[in-house]
Amino acid sequence: MNKTVHTIYIWTMALIVVAVAVYLGYTGYSYYSTPLEERFYHPRHSWFKPSGLFGQGLGVIGTFLIFFGVFIYILHKRYTILGKWVRLKYLLEFHIFLCSLGPVLILYHTAFKFGGIVSVAFWSMVAVVASGVIGRFLYLQIPRTIEGRELSLQEVKNSQTDIQTVLSEKYNLDEKSAILFLNFIDKNKGEAVTKSDLKTTLEEHSVPKTEQRNIFSIVKKERSLSKKIERLEQMKKLFRYWHVAHMPFAIIMLVIVVVHVVVAFTFGYRWIF
Repeated sequence: MNKTVHTIYIWTMALIVVAVAVYLGYTGYSYYSTPLEERFYHPRHSWFKPSGLFGQGLGVIGTFLIFFGVFIYILHKRYTILGKWVRLKYLLEFHIFLCSLGPVLILYHTAFKFGGIVSVAFWSMVAVVASGVIGRFLYLQIPRTIEGRELSLQEVKNSQTDIQTVLSEKYNLDEKSAILFLNFIDKNKGEAVTKSDLKTTLEEHSVPKTEQRNIFSIVKKERSLSKKIERLEQMKKLFRYWHVAHMPFAIIMLVIVVVHVVVAFTFGYRWIF
């Protein structure tokens, strides 16, 4: 999956979540905006209420999406059940998509009425989603292979380009000019260097515009990699701490949801079955 397709893939999933949230809010606005004590008299109460055909349907589908998203990711991560052609990082994004869309459906399933054990499940779900956003950010800070395997510090360093050699041999830049690029890539080295300084240097060496773009593309990649190396160990540590916080909320949510479903079926709320 190239970068453009990957970007479209991510934005499509994000837009689906937003579109579903907006559509459900628009469709049931008159009901959801009615005070709780007056909803019984709403003409579509039997449809939108949590035990109604529509309301309960949202809960069933939302719960299924969350469970499917969680377990397909965990099983593939541990046992590669989908084969090696399904990359873990793309499956993680699909997991995030399902576990974002599911809570949106469950939110409308509750009809914005929270209480008792359901309240604990709902706020655990909110905590899971919020921590998932943070976890995604931390995940992106840790360099990985194309399959999604976490790289060690040495592997990351080995992936760096010898920018000084490239500039000297391919573009005939002198050592002083090449050092400017090194200082720009790693802000902790030498004096501060701006992109304008680099552009001036390339023009002084009569480097063509097309080649300048290639050089800046390499430099941008190396600068990003340099920053990741600088904070790699810290990010790995934070990611481990994140797991400690994320997993308990997820387990609490899943356990309470199971209890909620069992109780609902026991009392005869069978939806379409």
